[in-house]
Amino acid sequence: MNIIQTFYDDMASQYDKLFQDWQATTHEQAVILDRIFHKNGFDPSAHVLDCACGIGTQAIGLAALGYRVTASDISDGELKEAGKRAKQNGVEIRFEHADFCALSDAFSEQFDIVIAMDNALPHMLTADALQAAIESITGQIRPNGIFVASIRDYDSLLLRKPPYSPPYIHQTDKGKRVSFQTWVWEDDNYRLTQYIIDDEDSLQISKFECEYRAARREELTNLLLSNGCSEVKWAFPEETGFYQPVVIARK
Repeated sequence: MNIIQTFYDDMASQYDKLFQDWQATTHEQAVILDRIFHKNGFDPSAHVLDCACGIGTQAIGLAALGYRVTASDISDGELKEAGKRAKQNGVEIRFEHADFCALSDAFSEQFDIVIAMDNALPHMLTADALQAAIESITGQIRPNGIFVASIRDYDSLLLRKPPYSPPYIHQTDKGKRVSFQTWVWEDDNYRLTQYIIDDEDSLQISKFECEYRAARREELTNLLLSNGCSEVKWAFPEETGFYQPVVIARK
């Protein structure tokens, strides 16, 4: 089991603590994605693959809006959590274990829309690994379909390489939850430690470790164009309402 699987398997039961209200977030993010999809010529009849679904934050929200959603992830722990949450929300989603670097191993069909949100692509720690991921993902998109993904604003972050991310402090009915990350940089890669401090019924402190590579927008744009996409656009939080820059690539 690799570091990515371990990170998300271990964090699966606590991932929702990163949000003030995870349930509300599923709807809010689905509405944002729905606007992006409509702007690019799609409606809920589209078949969507969420190839880095995690606990289902985007997949469940989109299914609730009527989209046909298939969801995959490399973490069995998160897939189990996503399946449970899909049932609780009364939505039908096909879940599959799949590495987004080898989607054709799990899927014979292509999709109208493929998404990979919440900074999933920078788990690829080398240029070759990112190339493999983009080649795999674009291979599952139908002609004239789109790929939608979000990543951190690494173009800005690489100028200063901060040692931590600002904390999220969530006040709840039972107390407070605080989450933040520390980052240790080595060139364009950084080791991340995610801390979750849950001071509600009782004090619990958890930490989870992973690694990322800061991918610049130009690199990702060039990879998409060289792997069958005819157009690549970037949209920023002030335009979309999403908390990270979003890339939209049409095949």
